[in-house]
Amino acid sequence: MSAHFARPDRHPALDRLKDRRMLRELAYVDGHWTAGDAGQTFEVNDPASGKALAWVSKLNAWQTGVAIDAAARAFPSWRDQLAQERAARLSNWHQLIIEAREDLALIMTLEQGKPLTESRAEIDYAASFVEWYAHEAKRLNTETITSHLLHAEMIVRREAIGVVGIVTPWNFPSAMLTRKAAAALAAGCTIVAHPSSQTPLSALALAELADRAGMPAGVFNIATGEAASIVGRLCEDERVRALSFTGSTEIGRLIAAQCAPTMKHLVMELGGHAPLIVFADAEIDRAVDIAVNAKFATSGQDCLAANRIYVERPIQDDFTAAFAKRIRALNVGPGLSPAADIGPLMHERAVAKVEDQVQDALARGARLIVGGTRHAAGRLFYAPTLLTNVADDALIMREETFGPVAAITPFDSEDEVIARANATDYGLVAYVVTRDGGRMLRLGRKLEYGMVAINRVKITGAPVPFGGVKQSGLGREGARHGIEAFTELKYLCIDTQ
Repeated sequence: MSAHFARPDRHPALDRLKDRRMLRELAYVDGHWTAGDAGQTFEVNDPASGKALAWVSKLNAWQTGVAIDAAARAFPSWRDQLAQERAARLSNWHQLIIEAREDLALIMTLEQGKPLTESRAEIDYAASFVEWYAHEAKRLNTETITSHLLHAEMIVRREAIGVVGIVTPWNFPSAMLTRKAAAALAAGCTIVAHPSSQTPLSALALAELADRAGMPAGVFNIATGEAASIVGRLCEDERVRALSFTGSTEIGRLIAAQCAPTMKHLVMELGGHAPLIVFADAEIDRAVDIAVNAKFATSGQDCLAANRIYVERPIQDDFTAAFAKRIRALNVGPGLSPAADIGPLMHERAVAKVEDQVQDALARGARLIVGGTRHAAGRLFYAPTLLTNVADDALIMREETFGPVAAITPFDSEDEVIARANATDYGLVAYVVTRDGGRMLRLGRKLEYGMVAINRVKITGAPVPFGGVKQSGLGREGARHGIEAFTELKYLCIDTQ
């Protein structure tokens, strides 16, 4: 049982956990729960109330090295297991995640703030990757070569690369771990994962379930603490042969530079600046549904969030009026409230950034329709906001927002809006709403994004190669492509004479 439950100032909502062992405060290294030699901790708080949830082990660089040691020792035997055996461990883990869905969702809402309905959906999403890669483990080597040489048999195979470092963000603390870890484990790699210090409890709960699923010691490790010391150690250690990171483009560049001396494989899911393009032929209510879901899920704290909403001028007024009505109906409150649509932002810096972007847009001539202030629900809550006629040079049109603010700007032609949508260093996802089939295909080709969603919002899932272009990332996660970065191609040429 976690020592946290002995504290008199524990968060009262933790009493709702069905299995209190799901709340873990120690790091997980080499099959054991450990405080590390220093015994230092850091506090994890509920962003909705500010109340303390847990005091989690704070590992340093040396202790991270111990976790890498364990992963390196465990690698040969894990790699050499039959694919069916690795698949069985992953299937066990998947089943335990499904069974613990309510506790995992509760922990996520408490540490991250998102509404409980969204947390449940994320647990389902997280579990789907474990299930997918349990099957993918058995399909790793399916490539053959027709020989171009006489008396030669040619074989190409994918082999596990080694120890994989994983660095996950606070906005999707469960799904980002399983999407990376399940692929690496299926390939035969061992992992050392570092979750965000703002949301480590979801990762530790998944480690508890991995332990119950029978993951061998050293195969699955969670190093909690400050990112600088832990991630720096992962980057510099030559035994860590691949590193998978989700976070800002700025931090991604730093990590790539730190990994360069050891020539690691890199998978990076970085920032987004998604355009949502609504054409005049769109059905207004459907377009508004898409806009609400694309902008306000996870309180706007999503790299897939629609940051720039381009509306063709003939329908701008009608679309804006309908969109504003829907935004005013959104309920703001703690994630545990059944009515909550919008939860708190993660920290004060996030709120300050939203405030700066709104004020900058207004100073450049934008019109405020809804919101525009902090919300009475608490210091980290910001009212769902709608701005119109936002200038292209406004901060909100140039930087990722990560908050519940929608910015509308009009456009007059297809070529114009394509050029404006592409005028960014980012290229993760773009959204298009139109009933013109030819236009769907044209924009699908011409928009410079790794993913294009046409007339819908939800497009991700375990079978999908998730990722962006330009400054939005390297590589892909999910699908069969998501396992590639954790493998090396080996070619054998055998003389048959």
